[in-house]
Amino acid sequence: MDETSIYKFYKQLDRAHFIDNGSKPFAHYDEALPIGHGQTISQPSLVLQMTLCLAPDKNCRTLEIGTGSGYQTALLAEFSDHVFTVEKISELSVSARKRLDKLGYGNIEYLIGDGSAGWPLYAPYDRIMVTAAARQVPEELVEQLSLNGRMMIPVGERYNQDLLLIKKDESGKISRETVNKVIFVELKGKYGWQI
Repeated sequence: MDETSIYKFYKQLDRAHFIDNGSKPFAHYDEALPIGHGQTISQPSLVLQMTLCLAPDKNCRTLEIGTGSGYQTALLAEFSDHVFTVEKISELSVSARKRLDKLGYGNIEYLIGDGSAGWPLYAPYDRIMVTAAARQVPEELVEQLSLNGRMMIPVGERYNQDLLLIKKDESGKISRETVNKVIFVELKGKYGWQI
């Protein structure tokens, strides 16, 4: 992974392109903004931090849980071989796909569904990025993570989560490290707070 290339692309990527509502004038602020349907687009500095910790490269098959606006997806698609992104809210998935198609990304597969179950069809994944908070780490996602894989996921209570970097070594042993304290919107489904 080339951190300099990721940082350079991050600086060039216009967050305003991923916002269609009244929040667009505030796209350059380093804060989370609403994108509709009770969801948000994360603050740019956090998106950068999560991407750097995930450390995607052009050999990676990356699973993203929570397509949202497609902002994080663009960063993943730029530095992964292929991205598989899952979004529960169909309107957000359709809008994100239009934006990302317009930007020329042809290495993304889209699924509308419960991201807490991952996307078993294309597993295993070298990298998994979860952009919604869970009560606990979903077992299904750990199973879908490849050997020597990495996963970023916020885990904890509704307004207080640990941003975890989870690694699976070559023998399948799991380790976890807290990278930051964060507040993300809830992961819907089995591992969220409301079913």
